[in-house]
Amino acid sequence: MSLPASASGARGPVDERVLIPLALLALYVIWGSTYLGIRYALESYPPFLLAGVRFLGAGVLLYGFLRLRGMAAPTARQWRNAAFTGVLLLGFGNGLVCFAEQRVSSGIAAVAVASMPLFAALFAGLYGQWATRRETIGLLIGFAGVIVLNLGSGLSGSRIGALALITAAMCWAFGSAWSRRQDMPAGPMNTAAQMLCASVALLGVGYAAGEHLPDHPTVRATAAVVYLALFGSIVAFSAYLYVLKHARPAVATSYAYVNPPVAVLFGVLFAGEHVGPFDLAGMAVILLGVGVITLARQKRSA
Repeated sequence: MSLPASASGARGPVDERVLIPLALLALYVIWGSTYLGIRYALESYPPFLLAGVRFLGAGVLLYGFLRLRGMAAPTARQWRNAAFTGVLLLGFGNGLVCFAEQRVSSGIAAVAVASMPLFAALFAGLYGQWATRRETIGLLIGFAGVIVLNLGSGLSGSRIGALALITAAMCWAFGSAWSRRQDMPAGPMNTAAQMLCASVALLGVGYAAGEHLPDHPTVRATAAVVYLALFGSIVAFSAYLYVLKHARPAVATSYAYVNPPVAVLFGVLFAGEHVGPFDLAGMAVILLGVGVITLARQKRSA
């Protein structure tokens, strides 16, 4: 989430040195676990209604809390921008991941979405903010790590699932690049507005596709939806918007390289998935790419 203007005074640089690493840690761990959470939730909930209910609940809670705290409601222009960005990031970006995980395992979903930083670098370049040479090297190293990780995954998917995941990555990347140059709601209100707008689109698509909420969902599936709403949506998405506002795109999107090994780790711990030598090698290369991106950012801002 981005800091309100009144909070961006002299302590801003100090706050950023602390908050950016904390926000990145939240993205790495929480969003890495959401792939397994989606898999559990899909045991009872259909994909688009799952995503719609998740963001509706999280959006209502966050919006109501912020309004009670006295934060101003978004302007009409900000609602429009939040709607466009929310549909791209959450409607397409998350809804299609839920759709794909009906056909593709949670691990391969995380691997496919890891292509997002490459699209983000492309779209940022269209706005005149091309990645530096060192950042490009980091992106390529990270992508190579994703390939190595995929070689050892032993996971299979479908063409429609793969297409959905690539489309999700492209929409998330474009929405991220586009929103950086728009008049968006202030601070966490940006998160709430995007979730509310995306939930309307997702629920509409779900009901239009003939989806129905389950009459007797399992306890694990419902607990997964609650986890996705509170941690995956409110906490992690707010952290992402903060990093997106205060760091370069290559840093903000580096979570996509860490999420695959985190997703694999959660699969090992909670779903009994096997980790082979290619998986371990891929994780190491991915983390190397993230390190190169981080060092490039530090040298650029020095």
